[in-house]
Amino acid sequence: MSRVLITAGAAGIGQAMAQAFDVAGHQVWVTDVNRAALDAVPAQWRKSCVDAADEDGIAALCADIKDRWGGLDVLCANAGIAGPTAGVSDVALADWRSCVSVNLEGAFLATKHAAPLMSAGAAIIYTSSTAGLFGYPNRAPYAAAKWGIIGLMKTVAMELGPKGIRANAICPGAVEGPRMEGVLAREAAAKGMTRDDVYDGYAAGTSMRTFVQASDVADMAVFLASDGTARVSGQVIAVDGHTENPDPKP
Repeated sequence: MSRVLITAGAAGIGQAMAQAFDVAGHQVWVTDVNRAALDAVPAQWRKSCVDAADEDGIAALCADIKDRWGGLDVLCANAGIAGPTAGVSDVALADWRSCVSVNLEGAFLATKHAAPLMSAGAAIIYTSSTAGLFGYPNRAPYAAAKWGIIGLMKTVAMELGPKGIRANAICPGAVEGPRMEGVLAREAAAKGMTRDDVYDGYAAGTSMRTFVQASDVADMAVFLASDGTARVSGQVIAVDGHTENPDPKP
């Protein structure tokens, strides 16, 4: 039974990850900034209301994990926000910083404070995005942060590999759910298109012509934390139906 920490684990992809690890028989600890969402998670999960970009909060969380669990086997650094939808010249610096802080600095802080709790056989799984593999018009802060997560993961894999700790990144494509609906609405407004046209454009940009389910990403996280991937580290794994064209419609 592994001890699993999932940041932003009370909703969306993070919640799906927590459910998948729980079903597989592991102990689960989730964080989120949304206290109401945390209150709704299953009673058997441990939970903490923590801002992923707050170092004091993350440090206190990891100290609590050490006291209660004695260590950590899996970190899913999953916290992230969509950020603004605008051309680069129209992005406010404050919005850029907010997006990069939660997505990239949040992953860094989780790693910084959780890694000392981990030993040989442990796994760190980062949630990047296909936006970390391609350019993403009108989403510069998000794309920059998700590319940054890939660089962070590659470096962590090299630093912690000698200790037997592996690190990998999952790059989801467009994931069905409320967060993606917000992205579709904002992109439709920015491009002068309908929501359905944008949706169809995203789907048409993949070989499988489909969006991704949060459970697809969760299943990959459980696999990457398993003994079956004991020698898999430093890898970027897309769960996206194979992106052919990341921006198929202007």
